[in-house]
Amino acid sequence: MKFIHTSDWHIGRLFQNISLLDDQLYVLQQLKHFALTHHVDALVVAGDIFDRSVPPADAVDALNRFLADFTATLKIPVIMISGNHDSAKRLRFGAQYMQGAGVYILSDIDAIDTPIEITSGDQTVRFYGIPYHDPVEVREAFDCDVRSYDEAHTYLVDKIKPQLAEGIASVLISHCFIDGAQESDSERPLSIGGADRVSYEPLSDFNYVALGHLHGPQYKGHEHIRYSGSLMKYSFSEYKQSKGVTLVDIAPTGETSFEHLPLTPKRELRVLEGLLEDIISAARTDPRADDYLLIKLTDSKDILDPMGQLRAVYLNVLQLERLSFAVSSGNRLVTTAGNQKTELEVFEDFFEQVMGDDLSAAQTELLTTTIAEAKQVLVGTE
Repeated sequence: MKFIHTSDWHIGRLFQNISLLDDQLYVLQQLKHFALTHHVDALVVAGDIFDRSVPPADAVDALNRFLADFTATLKIPVIMISGNHDSAKRLRFGAQYMQGAGVYILSDIDAIDTPIEITSGDQTVRFYGIPYHDPVEVREAFDCDVRSYDEAHTYLVDKIKPQLAEGIASVLISHCFIDGAQESDSERPLSIGGADRVSYEPLSDFNYVALGHLHGPQYKGHEHIRYSGSLMKYSFSEYKQSKGVTLVDIAPTGETSFEHLPLTPKRELRVLEGLLEDIISAARTDPRADDYLLIKLTDSKDILDPMGQLRAVYLNVLQLERLSFAVSSGNRLVTTAGNQKTELEVFEDFFEQVMGDDLSAAQTELLTTTIAEAKQVLVGTE
């Protein structure tokens, strides 16, 4: 049996106040194409379907249209759980009726030991879902004494294990932070100080574990305990990651294989570094000039409106860093070596950019005198 494992769609997310909805729908169509061409039997989404617990209306509408098209066109069941960005109760509204259309929303921890059974030919696979939860929710639901995220997650896994049957493959879907896995800047912490980490060892008995929450594709502990990674790059800390989905194949013998299927974004997330003049020059022949960019300038002089100059050639410059400067406590630029530029040096940089030439000796002398006189006036008014 084949299925696609994906997670962390974050439908409706804003990046630097820019809506990513069109970009998300663009890659979701690629996911649909993968499902068709690889003849999969199910689509598994391991949480963080939306970016907010109360998603905007256009995000809800976009997801509704995608799921309706996916299930009606491909006749492939969709199994999803809620993540820490989702509202479990809102996400499962009407869930019992959606099952008739092939959409299974597992967001109730009271029902974690009830699997969704998918049959392909002579093979049946059971899918168990553990939605995102914290220790308090588990204690209240099961009247048990669990204190940590690890204890709570292990408790829920142990409730499922008695249902595992010889000869029937089992897949666990969970939204959690496996201890030791690699995180990104765009993930919302589940708790403070690392208390949200859970162990991978209790998960070993399943044929495959489809994880959500961490945005980088990776596995932890065993190769079949995997994060598919997020649908897109949601922070510049992820710009080197290869985003995609995981194609999982469980043989009738229970052996599992997996393959990373890369997604091509509508607009890439890139980091460019260099001198302002060189970056602007390269932009004229850049075929991806509409990508989302972080620009790191190495210029050692002050620059007049660098963001404006960059956005004239790169529309989606979202962040700018000056590698040769830092901001002092007085909100003034200082070099990374700690040297604050003088008023004369700042004006020299400004003059050269506006006039296209250096100050003459006479202009420098006049400016030096003017700065000195201005400082004396300021001292006299204190």
